[in-house]
Amino acid sequence: MNWNQLKTATIEEVVAWAETQPWRDAMAACAQDAQWHSEGDVWTHTKLVLRQLPELDEWPTLSPQERTVLIFTALFHDIAKPLTTEVDSITGRIRSPKHAVKGEHVARAILRDLGCDLMTREEIARMVRNHGRPAFLLEREDPTHEVVRLSWLVNNRLLYLFALADTRGRATDSMTRPEENLHYWKLLAEEANCYRQPYPFATDHARFAFFHQEEPNLHYVPHEDFRCTVTLMCGLPGSGKDTWLSQQRSNLPIVSLDDIRGELDVDPTDNQGEVAQFARERCRELLRAKTSFAFNATNTMRQTRGRWLDLFADYGAQLEVIYLEPPFPEILRQNKERAGRVPEGVIRKLADRCEPPTWLECHRLEMNDAVS
Repeated sequence: MNWNQLKTATIEEVVAWAETQPWRDAMAACAQDAQWHSEGDVWTHTKLVLRQLPELDEWPTLSPQERTVLIFTALFHDIAKPLTTEVDSITGRIRSPKHAVKGEHVARAILRDLGCDLMTREEIARMVRNHGRPAFLLEREDPTHEVVRLSWLVNNRLLYLFALADTRGRATDSMTRPEENLHYWKLLAEEANCYRQPYPFATDHARFAFFHQEEPNLHYVPHEDFRCTVTLMCGLPGSGKDTWLSQQRSNLPIVSLDDIRGELDVDPTDNQGEVAQFARERCRELLRAKTSFAFNATNTMRQTRGRWLDLFADYGAQLEVIYLEPPFPEILRQNKERAGRVPEGVIRKLADRCEPPTWLECHRLEMNDAVS
C-alpha cells in the first residue's frame, strides 16, 4: 500500500498492512517492563492503543487529517523500542531510553518512503518524538512553558488525545501516571490559549526570544530593530536550493558552502574546517555591513543549523529558514543532473539523519515539498 491508500484506510486495514512489515516483527519480539506494560510486547500494546482511538469521546469530532495523524502516531510511537531496549543486569527491569527521539527518525523514514506529504509526515514525526511528555508535565519546572513550547511543534489537543489512548491501551492496573495528569495538560493548554493552536505570541520576535532566552518570559515583547535579514537554505543535495534562490531571492548576495569548497579546492569528503571558517568570516563581513544575504548549505541537522543561526542572531539579524524537500525520487534525479553530483549513498545517509527545521528556530519558516 502507498500513502494515498493508507491515509484513507480503516484502523484494522492499517494494522493488517503493518503486520506485513519487518519493523512490526521487531516490535512483536520486543518485551516491555511489566510495571508499565503487563499486556506484553510492543506490538500488542501498539494494537491496543490503535483500538482505543475510536473509543475517545472526541473521535467523531476530528477531521480526517487529525484522525490520520493520531492513527500513525499510535502506530509508530514505540517503533524504536526494539532499537533502544535494554535489560538492567542487576534488577532485570526493562527500559527503552530515548526511544521517542529515535522513533521520530524511524517514522520519518518510513513515511518518506511511503510518499507521505511533508507537512503530515512532520506532524506525525514530531508527535512520535513528544508523545510521552503530557504524562510527565507535573515534573517540569514550569509546566506552562512546556505546553507553550509544544504548541509550536505539535497540536496540543491531538497530543492530549493520543496520551489518553496510550494510557488506556495497556493492561496495567497499578498505573503510577493516572489520567488526571493528562487532564492537567489539557487544562493548562486551554488556560494558555494553546490547546487547539500555537500560543499567540505578540510578535514573531517575541516568539523567537522566548525560545532562546535563558529565563523565558511569555510576556516579554522585545524591540524590533533588525540590522538585516538572513535567509538560511535547508535541504538535501538535489532538493533545488540554488533554483529557489535564483527565482525567489535573486537580489541577495549568497554565501554558499559548495562555492567556497570550489574556491578552496576542498572535496566534500575532506575536512571541512577551513570551509566553515571561511564561510563564517564571509558571513560576518555581510552582517557587520548590515547587508541581507542568503546562506546556502544542506543545514539538515538541527545542531549544525543552530550554530549558524546563533551567529546571525548575535548580529541582530532577522532569521528566515527555507526548507525544501521534493519527493525523494525527484531529489535523486535532480542530484544526478548537478555539476557537483553527490553520491546517492551519501544522500540516503543524510536523509536518515535529517531534522527538518521548526518554528522554534527562526522568525519565519517556509516548508516546501514542491518540485523545483
